[in-house]
Amino acid sequence: MALAPTVIAHRGAREAAKENTLPAFRMARELGADWVELDVRRTADGVVVVHHDAHLEDGRMLAQLNSDALPEFVPSLAEALEECHSMGVNIEIKNLPSDPDYDADHLVSDAVAGLVLAYLGPERALVSSFNIDTLDRLHAVDPTIPLAYLYDIGEPASAVARACAHEMSAIHPYDPLVTASLVERAQDEGLQVNVWTVNDAQRMETLVGYGVDGICTDVPDVARTIVDRQTPSPD
Repeated sequence: MALAPTVIAHRGAREAAKENTLPAFRMARELGADWVELDVRRTADGVVVVHHDAHLEDGRMLAQLNSDALPEFVPSLAEALEECHSMGVNIEIKNLPSDPDYDADHLVSDAVAGLVLAYLGPERALVSSFNIDTLDRLHAVDPTIPLAYLYDIGEPASAVARACAHEMSAIHPYDPLVTASLVERAQDEGLQVNVWTVNDAQRMETLVGYGVDGICTDVPDVARTIVDRQTPSPD
């Protein structure tokens, strides 16, 4: 019998609280999420913090600020991982060459690997990125940490092949790219399929029917209801 898809709260329960904050992660747990997805970047003093964009709302760039200059609502990754106790955490590393804070040395990968070891362990962690070089660096630092190739364009066969070639555990495709055949192809290669970002209940039902491994959503309470209703309980 197939396992129930994992409910992954996208940036925490961002429909109920400010995204990528400790309250959003707490709310995710309360609303039934199995995992939290969050975004990380590196500050000028080398601290990994949880924030989606390279810049704060006031225009200041995180990479040019020390961590003690950040607004109180921006947590360090360490603080976030403490808050996410009992849940798994999908850490998305933001480090594309087109980003204003791009770090070609991938120092953020080194730091993330250490924090995963300290707070989660491989069984509760999944590190994803659009940048395969960033994931390759993390894999070189600690090959036990599961990795996921995040993508929003391209052919399914190419995404699966790249993930396999780089020894990843999962693909994270953008929802409009997901078909039953993609799920089957990826799973046949030993990859999990975690889909982002899905907020429509009917689409969630379709994805559960495809047998996806995870649904990343802004509304984890809705996903929890759909997953529990559509997945038979084991005898």
